[in-house]
Amino acid sequence: MKNKRREHHEEHIDETWLIPYADLLTLLLALFIILFASSQIDSKKYDQIMRGLNSALSGGTNIFEVSSSPIENLQEIDQKKADVVKKQDQKALEEQQKHQVEMEDLKELQQKLEGYIKDNKLSTQLETKLTEDMLKITIRDNALFQPGSADINKESQKLAQSIAGMLSGYKEYNVEVAGFTDNRPINNREFQSNWDLSAKRSLNFMKILINNDKIDPSHYRSIGYGEYQPIDTNDTVEGRSKNRRVEVNIIRQVKSTGEKSFIP
Repeated sequence: MKNKRREHHEEHIDETWLIPYADLLTLLLALFIILFASSQIDSKKYDQIMRGLNSALSGGTNIFEVSSSPIENLQEIDQKKADVVKKQDQKALEEQQKHQVEMEDLKELQQKLEGYIKDNKLSTQLETKLTEDMLKITIRDNALFQPGSADINKESQKLAQSIAGMLSGYKEYNVEVAGFTDNRPINNREFQSNWDLSAKRSLNFMKILINNDKIDPSHYRSIGYGEYQPIDTNDTVEGRSKNRRVEVNIIRQVKSTGEKSFIP
């Protein structure tokens, strides 16, 4: 009888493997729940699931516990991008406002110059042109110099002083004084080329402009272009007369695209 009982006990199936198998299924289920939650947009639900798993599996501390969810990280990145875009938009707005102020300033200065030209009947000698980059004052060389000379006429010095007086109200702008000639060669005791003549003329005119206590010389420069930037043909007397000139360019600091303009 004892032998029969022993044989019956030995034939009983061992079911201890079910415990680790059940644990494995539980872990797999938890993994799939986490993957599913990570694919959802609702970060609150994700956090609730994570807290529930931490509490159920290990009392709140295990490999599933993280300091922040991937969705929170993405939201933080998006916020940083939004802040950068906001700063860029603010900077663009400020540049646009400054551009508008400069345009109004140069229009005002142009009106003053046009009034001076009209009052003194200088329309054949001076003209102004406002562009997106600058306000250009063009002065014919016969209004300033004798042929082949860089010395400014005494009467023309008053013209330069009057222009300086108007420019003194716009101290923050950079100003370029440029000299130009026609293509007829020059070679005398003082000047060996049109480069030399144009450079000296622009320098002499600039010296009169900056001889004003209200003007900051650091914003001014002179340059000679010689014969290489004509505005008309050099084949006629009239065309050569137009090419011989001095230009006073009041440079805008901010162009319409927001690009800064600078004179070294």
